[in-house]
Amino acid sequence: MTSYDHLLRALNEAGVEFIIIGGAAAVAHGASRLTEDLDIVYRRTDENIHRLVQALAPYQPYLRGAPPGLPFIWDERTVRRGLNFALMTSLGAIDLFGEVTGGGSYDDLLAHTVQLQIFGGVCLFVRLEKLIELKRAAGRPKDLETIAELEMILEERGRVGERTL
Repeated sequence: MTSYDHLLRALNEAGVEFIIIGGAAAVAHGASRLTEDLDIVYRRTDENIHRLVQALAPYQPYLRGAPPGLPFIWDERTVRRGLNFALMTSLGAIDLFGEVTGGGSYDDLLAHTVQLQIFGGVCLFVRLEKLIELKRAAGRPKDLETIAELEMILEERGRVGERTL
């Protein structure tokens, strides 16, 4: 099971610039679906990559689904040469996106975020409308199922005059 509180605390304490997307963002907006990993879009500056690598290094990041023993070095060079990483850590699963389908990079998504307090810290979450766009662009069956629930949440908020997160 993924320890969201510990992963988010590690990222925040290291000063990593990231936006929470995916299932964790859906739950923050009121969805009932459980998610097994933390999905984030991270800023791809040299400084931020350094902070990201340092934040996760103590938790033995390894490519999720890769055979045991496959050589993998978690360092700045690896992150710079890659873009998106599905990792398993001692704190659980985390997916790191340098870019996400339908949303682009951290800088592209920044205008579509909201700050929320979670686990004693503040994190950026993608707004509900943008999350729906991201899920639609991904097009996976599980995303399409989630869209229906997210659209109902959006519609309900509109009926009661709530500002959309």
